[in-house]
Amino acid sequence: MRWLDHRETMPEPLRGAVIALGNFDGFHRGHQAVAGEAIRWAHAEGRPSIIATFDPHPVRFFRPDVPPFRLTTLEQRQELYLAAGATAMLVFHFDAELAGTSAEDFIQRILIDRFGAHGVVTGGDFTFGKGAKGNVDLLRTLGGELGLQSRVVDAVAEGGEVVSSSRIRQALRDGDPQEAARLLTRPFAIRGIVEHGDKRGRTIGYPTANLGVENYLRPKYGIYAVTGRILATGEVLKGAANIGIRPQFEPPKELLEPYFFDFAGDLYGQEIEVAFHHYLRGEAKFDSLEALIAQMDKDCAEARRLLSSSLRA
Repeated sequence: MRWLDHRETMPEPLRGAVIALGNFDGFHRGHQAVAGEAIRWAHAEGRPSIIATFDPHPVRFFRPDVPPFRLTTLEQRQELYLAAGATAMLVFHFDAELAGTSAEDFIQRILIDRFGAHGVVTGGDFTFGKGAKGNVDLLRTLGGELGLQSRVVDAVAEGGEVVSSSRIRQALRDGDPQEAARLLTRPFAIRGIVEHGDKRGRTIGYPTANLGVENYLRPKYGIYAVTGRILATGEVLKGAANIGIRPQFEPPKELLEPYFFDFAGDLYGQEIEVAFHHYLRGEAKFDSLEALIAQMDKDCAEARRLLSSSLRA
C-alpha cells in the first residue's frame, strides 16, 4: 500500500482518486463508514481510493501540552486502511504552513492542483483550512464550481450516541475495553518494541515484555486480559498485562508489561502489539511479594478464563 505525503505531488497513477478526508485516528465504525463510501465510489468508477489522516493530530499541534490521546500509530492506520480496501494512505503533515492555509487554497491548490482529486468524502462535521473556516458546504459549493465532487456521510450512532473517538477514549479511561472494542470493531492495541527492563518479573516467576506507552492514550491503569501479536511472525499469544506505574516497585515507571502464558521465547528487540480485552482490577501495592504473587496467580487464572470464553465466541 502506498504511503503518500501531502507535501508532494500526487503520483500520476493515483490522480483522479476519490479521497476520504478526516483524521481517522481510531478508524472506528464512523470512520469506516466514510472510508467505505469513498472506496465504493472509487471502485464503481474504476478509480483509486485514498484514505487521508493527519500527523500530528491538529489538537496536538495547537495544544502541544495536552495529555496523550492517540488511538493508533500511522503504521497501524496504514494496515487498517489497507484491510478496508483502500489503494493508498495520504498523510497530511500538520504544521504551521498547513494550519495557515486558507480553506479556499486547501481546495484549489492541494485537493485539485496537487492531488488531482476527482472526489472527496467526509463526515458532516469535517472542517479544514485556517481557523477551521472550511466545511462540507464550502466543499460542495466551491469544490463543485472547480470540478471537485463531494459526498457527506452521516454520523454512525450506537446505543443512542454518536460513535466518536472521544467516546472510545472515555471508555478506555473508564476501564471498559469491551465498549471501546465494540465501537472500534476491534480491541484497542498498543504497539511497540520490547525493551530490556529491570527483570523483576523473572525473579517471581512472571517474566514480562516491557513496552513504552509513548504517545498512546493511557487506558485506566491496572491489570488486563490481553493478547499479543508478534509482528515478525504473526504468532498470537494470550496473557495478562499491567499498565501503569508499578506501585509495588521503586522508582515508579510507566510501562505496559504483558506476561504471556505458556511462552518461553525471547521477545527482546521485537515489535509486538498488545490488544486489551478485559479489565481485571486496578493497580495495587501489596504488603509482601508473596501477596503480590498470590494475586498475580489469581489474575492470570481469570485472564485465561475470560480470554478462553471471549476469543471462542
